[in-house]
Amino acid sequence: MAKLYDRDYFDKWYRHPLHAVASPAELRRKVAMVVAQAEYYLGRPLRSVLDVGCGEAPWRAHLRALRPRASYRGLDASEYVVARYGRTRNIGLARFGQLEHLRFDERFDLIVCTDVLHYLKPAEIRAGLVGIGEMLEGIAFLEVFTTRDDVAGDKQGFHARAPSWYLHQFNHAGLSPCGSHCYLGPRLMRHIAALEVPGRWGG
Repeated sequence: MAKLYDRDYFDKWYRHPLHAVASPAELRRKVAMVVAQAEYYLGRPLRSVLDVGCGEAPWRAHLRALRPRASYRGLDASEYVVARYGRTRNIGLARFGQLEHLRFDERFDLIVCTDVLHYLKPAEIRAGLVGIGEMLEGIAFLEVFTTRDDVAGDKQGFHARAPSWYLHQFNHAGLSPCGSHCYLGPRLMRHIAALEVPGRWGG
């Protein structure tokens, strides 16, 4: 039976006290960390955010509180989400793999994709990463869990892969890790000191 990302799903995993894996305070700290990381490398305030697999867009309110002038665009594969929040929270209907061909009239200072990739098949991950690499002006926050992690929450359809597998895919898309699930886009790399991205240049 295919997983249904409807209201019951989001009520269970994001709001129910017995199942929700992150608190609003934790999310607020996470968003603040990512914004600071992006602005450090960009050298200016955040202007634009693309949130892929955004669900009901919980990042949006925290981003707007920190940077009210920054534009926010969400994408999600849930018809429920788009029908209920598409207009008010600027969420469009799209799967991760569609980023291979989907383009907008701007590149994004920050691209967010949290708790999505470990539910996808390899071909869709590779396809979507092409688009992230091409549309990224600043950094990507790609929160993904692996065989090395003690995974909590929704395990239906979870694909346990080695960390090295994801790092290889990210590197192929031109994304370089800079810590805490953050990855520098290819347009930033000419400004980065060698030890800001450990292991990229070897010896």
